[in-house]
Amino acid sequence: MRRRLVVLALTLTTLAGCGNEPTPAPPAPAVPPVTTAPLVDEAPALPDACELIKQADAEKLAGTPLDPPLPVKDTCTYTGPVTGPTAQVEVYVGDGAKKFLDIDRELGHAFTELAGIGDEAHLEDGTVFFAKGGVWVSIRLVRLVDPAETRDPLEAAARTAAGRM
Repeated sequence: MRRRLVVLALTLTTLAGCGNEPTPAPPAPAVPPVTTAPLVDEAPALPDACELIKQADAEKLAGTPLDPPLPVKDTCTYTGPVTGPTAQVEVYVGDGAKKFLDIDRELGHAFTELAGIGDEAHLEDGTVFFAKGGVWVSIRLVRLVDPAETRDPLEAAARTAAGRM
């Protein structure tokens, strides 16, 4: 009985293998190389916010020494030391800067148009906004002074940043 099972197993194995040579797969059709064209609506690359307004620029704008920058995504923040005086410089690049401007417009803030900075530029108390090559930038200065004192330094900072783009 045992011998019959072994013979049967060998026979089935042999029969199963007969004529079952693997069939080679047909060759893959030739595919032409794909060429890509740049998208028309591709967003421009965003500059580094901390490179637009560097430490020395931020300190000049604030009129006081500031702590090293804190970059987060498309922003850069310089804060005054805890010993004072109160000062902070914030730089926003890209959609966040544009949204900041749009919200301030919706809130009815007063703006002054600035000429010769990027494609367009707007100044309000404590903040300057400008666009260059489709990229929006805002520079905000927080100080406990009359906003009239910060207008010229903000405009100068915007010119510096736009020149680095």
